[in-house]
Amino acid sequence: MSGKPITDQQIRLYVNERKQGQTQLAASAKSGLSERSGRRIDSGELNTEPTPKRQWRTRKDPLAEVWSSVLVPLLEANPELLPLTLFEYLHDNYPNQYDNTVLRTLQRRVKAWKVKHGPAKEVMFRQTKVPGRLGLSDFTLLKGVTITILGQVFCHLLYHYRLAFSGWTYAKVICGGESYTALSTGLQNALWRSGGAPLEHRTDSLSAAFNNLAEKEQLTVRYDALCHHYQLKGSRNNPGKSHENGTIEAAHGHLKRRMTQALLLRGDTDFTSLEAYQAFVDGIVTKINQQCRTRFEQERPLLQTLPKRRTHDYAEHSVLISSSSSFDLKRVTYTVPSRFIGERLYVQLYDERLDLFSGHEQILSLPRVYATTTQRGRSVDYRHVIDSLVKKPGAFRYSQLRDDLLPTPDYHRIWQYVDGTLNPHDACRYIVRLLHLAATAQCQDSLGRYVLKSIEGGELPSNLQCNKRFSTDTAVIPLITAKQHLLADYDQLLCVEVQHG
Repeated sequence: MSGKPITDQQIRLYVNERKQGQTQLAASAKSGLSERSGRRIDSGELNTEPTPKRQWRTRKDPLAEVWSSVLVPLLEANPELLPLTLFEYLHDNYPNQYDNTVLRTLQRRVKAWKVKHGPAKEVMFRQTKVPGRLGLSDFTLLKGVTITILGQVFCHLLYHYRLAFSGWTYAKVICGGESYTALSTGLQNALWRSGGAPLEHRTDSLSAAFNNLAEKEQLTVRYDALCHHYQLKGSRNNPGKSHENGTIEAAHGHLKRRMTQALLLRGDTDFTSLEAYQAFVDGIVTKINQQCRTRFEQERPLLQTLPKRRTHDYAEHSVLISSSSSFDLKRVTYTVPSRFIGERLYVQLYDERLDLFSGHEQILSLPRVYATTTQRGRSVDYRHVIDSLVKKPGAFRYSQLRDDLLPTPDYHRIWQYVDGTLNPHDACRYIVRLLHLAATAQCQDSLGRYVLKSIEGGELPSNLQCNKRFSTDTAVIPLITAKQHLLADYDQLLCVEVQHG
């Protein structure tokens, strides 16, 4: 068309259309040419051969002086060198000769050189996925999203299990780190939910599963027993070769992307409890498994039969209860009822709880708390020690557990108020008696709200007022009727005594 050069592509398109039987007018229209240009092509006036590539430079090579003599020898000695590194080398050794406009030219030149003369690259050999052969486990961190439970930031991991053939998935919220209890609980949950066990179970170099410091690959004793119980062959990828676990690594991204999108639709990242958050994760996993239902139905019959029961998914510890009615485990202090003081108890440590046994009888279950890398943890229940504390309330002020004994923010604010308005002895006695009433009457939250509301109204209710309002003690004083005896009755009694005398 007038004013625009005719390209080789237009000519080829015109020629192809003519070969297919199109008229000169139709072929010209389809190729974006005028009818006159089409006649010129048909008559041979326009050359239909592609324009030969240019064999000469249109501008001076900015790297002519250093490419062959300086840069190529550096690349031959160290092919891993990056263009930016070479550019900085030129800056240091040839000051004021090469500006930033040369960088893009250098990048193209280095890329072309590596294609022709660079070292061989690692080849990925795609593996055949056999149904029922391989299941993979790994832990992953949900980044970019802050999950909270009742407004408190919830630091956690996700245990992720996947069958390689079908893509069937299981995920569990992990409160702590990559521990054996987390691995054992997650894996067993996944196996029982899928209805069978694969022949091989693969992880990365988890310290919970492998003795990584050993000269040879060696399973930990507990993980070896777990694999033996389910007839699994434990394996791991080579250290630093995460692509060997690509089946689970890639699935991490899919799972977390779905979770992020579901949270955006939900409009909130706060949950009422750990169970509510786990139910949210289960809902996402269910949708993933619906998409691979057909392949899972093919794989399910080929999974190994599960044993009759689960094996241990906890760690075993023995603890001695101290005189402060507490014990330390995994850098966390736990309180227990004072009647356990001096006893040595057996603890089954799960990922989410602790079960305490005296002999073979379970006597207590506590929620598990995790310490951070910089700070020890505490799990303190004022109900465990309040009977002793109410007898010596002055011990509250300087107790190491003082702030942990206050169960809610309401009680913290109450303590701050009474500590600032009453004398030290009365302040301790008031808050301790308040805690004792909360424990005995089981009115912790309502009592805290009542006292705090009264304080905000300018009046601190006394312990007696709180007892009258919340105490559940309904003891009834019996009505006793006294009878006045006659004097003659006493004379008769004396006569009897004289006769016996």
